[in-house]
Amino acid sequence: MINQRNWCLFVCTFLFATVNAQQITCSPADKKAVENKIMEIDGLLENDFGKTIVAIGKTFMGTPYVAKTLEIGDTETLVINLQGLDCTTYVENILAFSLMLEKGKAGFDNFTETLENIRYKDGQLAGYASRLHYFSEWIANNQKKGLLKDITAEIGGTEITKNIDFMSTHRNLYPFLSDDENFKMIQASENNLNDQPICIVPQNQIKVNEHLIQTGDIIALTTSIAGLDITHTGIATREKDGRIHLLHASTGSMEVEVSELPLVDYLKKIKSNTGIMVARPSS
Repeated sequence: MINQRNWCLFVCTFLFATVNAQQITCSPADKKAVENKIMEIDGLLENDFGKTIVAIGKTFMGTPYVAKTLEIGDTETLVINLQGLDCTTYVENILAFSLMLEKGKAGFDNFTETLENIRYKDGQLAGYASRLHYFSEWIANNQKKGLLKDITAEIGGTEITKNIDFMSTHRNLYPFLSDDENFKMIQASENNLNDQPICIVPQNQIKVNEHLIQTGDIIALTTSIAGLDITHTGIATREKDGRIHLLHASTGSMEVEVSELPLVDYLKKIKSNTGIMVARPSS
């Protein structure tokens, strides 16, 4: 596992001119890793965008799982880190590289622009609260951008209501929430989430609807934990056994892997899991 403190000591900050100058935090090694990854994935483009996503996702196999790689520094910046990934940053990076390959784009600047668009509300970094912290909101906002479609309702999903307030009720877990303005803005985001239901495929309905899930779909695990919508995410991949497995940055093996068990059986081992949300990326 990467020593995050040592990594941060070597972090360098770049300023790129977009509509507004945007701060990016990236180590020299990660900048090089982005450039190398762009070269590595050249030739992996498939006619099926989902297969492109999985092909690119599997190039990260064995990459260490590292939590809270975005929670660094004193202000929110676009953190680029390919040396250690959590479940969400793994999905974000894979989607960014896949969209670039599909659109024939290359280069570090294009990557950072694509990643910012995915990670932040309406594609614009505007402080800590602009990051899409709750994954159900991540799905909804990226659907609004046209990057994916929430297909949960189409594959057997049902609407539920749940109070989402984990961040504001666990303020001590999030260093940026020591700032009162950030805290109030996160509360506002939670209130917006609580104004609308979310759709999930319940745990006992996943197996019968598994055939409707396609390789490359984004899978988000819903939970019974109070205040939370999603606890984990990854990418669906239909393997040689004909079953859907989960390609993800695993907290079990502490690295990127394909789940040994099919998704349905993998989920049964997670006591707090209640079902899944499924989003299909758009090329």
